[in-house]
Amino acid sequence: MKRRVGSSTRCRRRDLQHGFSLLELLVAFAIMAMSLGLLYRVAGGSARHVADVVQHQQAAWLAESLLAGRSSVRANGWNEDGESAGFKWQVRSQPYAGGINAPLAVPLHEIRLSVSWTMGSRPGQLDLVTLLPERKPRPNEVTQ
Repeated sequence: MKRRVGSSTRCRRRDLQHGFSLLELLVAFAIMAMSLGLLYRVAGGSARHVADVVQHQQAAWLAESLLAGRSSVRANGWNEDGESAGFKWQVRSQPYAGGINAPLAVPLHEIRLSVSWTMGSRPGQLDLVTLLPERKPRPNEVTQ
């Protein structure tokens, strides 16, 4: 019986080779490092985005509460500044030229409300514009 020497030697070498080569391990680690870096950037960006949304929502709540405190504006307008819970706000008004000149028409004021904040090194700002009616002076009320 004739025996093949070459084929049995190859089979033995394959049987002895277990695991990965050093090059395969380096490639696997490089792929894993790039994937983890990408996941870190995505997770970090998402966390920053959530924090920005929370700050923006709090600024909107502050603006809504400031506007809810007034149902009308005096004839001399509404000009006020303040600060609340790390938010700076500013309200400015001016008569609104709507083009309505009817004798019974209620004069309107354009209200510009700005809320600003700083989160870390990034500033944020929310600007709102709305209209409020002008309040007629009450009897014996002194307007300034």
